[in-house]
Amino acid sequence: MPALSLVVCVHNQRDLLARLLRETESLYDDLVVVHDGPEGINATARNKMDTCTRAFPVDFSTQNIDSPLPAGVTEPGRPAKPGSINELVLDHQGRFYEHPRIGSLEGQSPFAWSRAAHDWILRLDADELPSVELKNWLSRFRDADEPDHSVSGYTCIWPLWNGHRMLTKRWPAGRLFLFQKNRVRFFGIVEQVPIADGSFKALPLVLEHRPPRKSYGFANLVLRKQAYHWRRNIAQSLLGKPTDLHCWRWTDEEWPEIWEEIRRKPIRAALHRFIMWSLRSMRDFWRSEHKLIPSAAFSGGVHHCLIALVYWRLRKRTAMK
Repeated sequence: MPALSLVVCVHNQRDLLARLLRETESLYDDLVVVHDGPEGINATARNKMDTCTRAFPVDFSTQNIDSPLPAGVTEPGRPAKPGSINELVLDHQGRFYEHPRIGSLEGQSPFAWSRAAHDWILRLDADELPSVELKNWLSRFRDADEPDHSVSGYTCIWPLWNGHRMLTKRWPAGRLFLFQKNRVRFFGIVEQVPIADGSFKALPLVLEHRPPRKSYGFANLVLRKQAYHWRRNIAQSLLGKPTDLHCWRWTDEEWPEIWEEIRRKPIRAALHRFIMWSLRSMRDFWRSEHKLIPSAAFSGGVHHCLIALVYWRLRKRTAMK
């Protein structure tokens, strides 16, 4: 019977994390929470990359729960301040770590997985909730035999959220929520997902994404400072190699095609993703839902178009120095 480690990377999201832990407390066997930087870090510091972390990348698949902690990472189990995330995690018998600020949850993930007691990682964000059907599936999964070795993990549906209710039932799909950490490879660039040694099985089950705002739309891309930070984070990473980032079982210095396309021809990639990705997304949306929400269907293409343009500007600026 597979045991699950719930691993959550957060940044000042105590109320959302409390909701997630209430909803999942019977669905895991181990809890690891990693905070991106010191808890309560101010807004100015929040948007800065941790250059020390970028200078000394680690393949955390070579470490485990008993390995010495990296420099700057706090010990779990230390006394907690009242009302802190540390206190919340301790109340749920979990381990809480503060890791030097990186600026992305993906950058923190390899370290977080190394501290998991079990090989199966339940990968949830603080603003998510498993549906009743997904909860039932997880309970059955923990009671069943170990899946075949060819199964690296499982994906689910991740419906759109308008701040009050879900707007879709089957789109978008492909959200990886559970995986076997010894059957995936990963490097910590924003928006990167683990790559399977075998395959990910798609399930017709829902993981509810419930942030305190819309989960889609142009406001997320244009008005949110975090979106600008993510794009710059990606562009800076693309100036180097994947192995310059914290990673998990990743040794290849070449970028996967989705990122290499931006590095080779950023303007062409920007146009292609703005047009073709948006059209494909609209097609898939219509086929799944028999309706359209244009601002949602176009979001991915627009976002990646902007990533490519930020990279192009940053590369030019770097070349001029």
